[in-house]
Amino acid sequence: MTENEALALNNHMYTSKSSENAYLRNLMMERGWIKSDPEITKLLENGNEAFRQNVVMRILTETPEKVFFNNCPKCNKLARTPYAKQCRHCGYSWHDVTAKFKIDSVFQLTNRSFYLLGEIIEGEIHPGQLMDLTVLGLHKKITIGSIELADRINNGKPWNGIGLGTNELTEEEKQHLKQKSFLNPIINISQS
Repeated sequence: MTENEALALNNHMYTSKSSENAYLRNLMMERGWIKSDPEITKLLENGNEAFRQNVVMRILTETPEKVFFNNCPKCNKLARTPYAKQCRHCGYSWHDVTAKFKIDSVFQLTNRSFYLLGEIIEGEIHPGQLMDLTVLGLHKKITIGSIELADRINNGKPWNGIGLGTNELTEEEKQHLKQKSFLNPIINISQS
């Protein structure tokens, strides 16, 4: 949300809570919790529901790659949570994880694949399996094209890891992964 959208949301909440109590409303206005700023008032002019829908549409339009809907692979209905692996509607389960991989960093050599560097936490990984990038905010499963050993110096100490290579990412998705890799996320690896 933008700063004005957050202020408008708070403004609506405090106005609703104090609608039947003039003393409470005056107190909230004195403290600056309820504002009469024309920009904030304009955001709420068509009601709270329209305001919320406008915010959702703006976010989906401006940053669709960062919004993830965990839909069931079978019936395509929305799962209960972003991490759910079983559909509450049709009962389908997608718990087919064969390995877990902890990402340390990402990089790309000129004219080569894009690599996710890290370590295998659990299971075995083979070329042709799929990397699930859901936890990184990309609703995408990409094929592991190659697996390389990766050695480098990390904080003055030798680091030995694995590089999982792929050629299935756009430049924007690569930049997104570069921004998220410092969190050292753990991704799921599944059969294709």
